[in-house]
Amino acid sequence: MRIILAPMQGVLDYFMRDLLTQINHYDLCVSEFVRVVDSLLPNKVYYRLCPELRTQGFTRAGTPVRVQLLGQEPHWLAENARIAIELGSHGIDLNCGCPSKTVNGSQGGASLLRDPELIYQATLAIRQAVSCEQVVSVKVRLGWDNPSQAVEIADACCQGGASEITIHGRTKIDGYKAESINWQCIGDVQKKIKIPVIANGEIFTYADAKRCQMLTGCQDLMVARGALQLPNLSQVLKLNAHKLDWRTGVIPLLQAYAQVENSFDSGFYHIARIKQWLQYLKKNYVEAVQLFEKIKICHCAKELKVLLQAES
Repeated sequence: MRIILAPMQGVLDYFMRDLLTQINHYDLCVSEFVRVVDSLLPNKVYYRLCPELRTQGFTRAGTPVRVQLLGQEPHWLAENARIAIELGSHGIDLNCGCPSKTVNGSQGGASLLRDPELIYQATLAIRQAVSCEQVVSVKVRLGWDNPSQAVEIADACCQGGASEITIHGRTKIDGYKAESINWQCIGDVQKKIKIPVIANGEIFTYADAKRCQMLTGCQDLMVARGALQLPNLSQVLKLNAHKLDWRTGVIPLLQAYAQVENSFDSGFYHIARIKQWLQYLKKNYVEAVQLFEKIKICHCAKELKVLLQAES
């Protein structure tokens, strides 16, 4: 079983990937999306969103990272895919699942679900642009507003030459509503296409993983929010391990996160990201609620570090 750390724009960035792969055995990370419009992007864009490219595409813990592209112009997606591979990306992932209104408004992400032919053309262009040894993956949802086209969408990826496909078990309109998850539909698609399918959505516990595998027929899983709610989620899913201890496990992670040196920080990165992470952590740790109350009035990174250090 492979456990893949999903891209979460503005959340699972380089620093978070670095922390989480140090305490887990993730088999792959997918980067935040690189937005492609109508040009060849400069190398600095890739290095900013995926600094692991400077170390042969691996996190410090040795987990491979795959660059994700988002766009709707097959030619430019292909040209940028070629650059990402040259810089060291472990394959290319095409984003056809992001439900963000901003992204969809510019005809990217999940908006492609309404046009399986375009998904086919984009996948084919990327496949032809990179060597056959490189993995080309596509991340999709079950459809735009209903799953009736789920098989057609997946087949478009397959016919375009995708090596594998990740299916999030909801439509774009479903967003992230827990009650809308449809693992069975992923299973129905998995039976009808010839490439490996990775299941994604609502996988938070060992029991979730086993049930998802049973209903989908997929061995490989992609996790996102769960990885933030339970920092050692990969170990939990693979080994049925206990959740990370708050005092000896989670607090040191928060302290390390508060110490990262982000050259793009405008002064609020650490405070905003720690608060954001605590919102996820409180799903499994009551201590996160208490800590959030303490730090919500922090005004600077220095004050935050002192407060977190006092939690040791």
